[in-house]
Amino acid sequence: MAKEIERKFLVKNNDFKKSAFKKMQIKQGFLSSVPERTVRIRIKENKAFITIKGLSNKSGTTRFEWEKEIPINEASELLSICEPGIIDKTRYLIKSGKHTYEVDEFYGENEGLIIAEIELHHENENFEKPKWLGKEVTGDIRYYNSQLSQNPYKNWK
Repeated sequence: MAKEIERKFLVKNNDFKKSAFKKMQIKQGFLSSVPERTVRIRIKENKAFITIKGLSNKSGTTRFEWEKEIPINEASELLSICEPGIIDKTRYLIKSGKHTYEVDEFYGENEGLIIAEIELHHENENFEKPKWLGKEVTGDIRYYNSQLSQNPYKNWK
C-alpha cells in the first residue's frame, strides 16, 4: 500500500512567496470526510484527481494514500455532489535543501490560514526549516483539509 509521510506547519508571514518556484490554484471537495477513509476530489490547474486517504498513525505523520488522475469534466461533476465546504486555495512550491515545501494559502471560509507541508521518506528524517516556518501542527486534525471543509478557520476565533 502507498503511504504518505508528511509534517505540517503554520506559516508566520508571506516571506515564503519570494522563494516559490511555482504556484497553482486548487479547488477540492470531499465525497467522504470520515477520518478512517477520506475521499477527495481535486482540480489542480488543468488536471484532476480522486484521492483516498486512511486513518493517520499516532503521531499524525503517516497514513495510507491512493491517488488516480481523472478527467476534469468528471471531477467537476463529482465536486457538485461533494459534502458542503469546498476548499479553495493557492499552492506554492518552495525548494528547501533536498525537500520541497507545499505552502497552501486558503481563501473563502478559511481566509487567513497558511499551512506548509513537507513530505518525507521516513518519520524521523531531518529537513531544513525556513525562517517563515511557524508552529508544527502535524497530527492536529483541525488542519486537515477534510476538517477545514466542515469547520472552517473563520469559525475558530
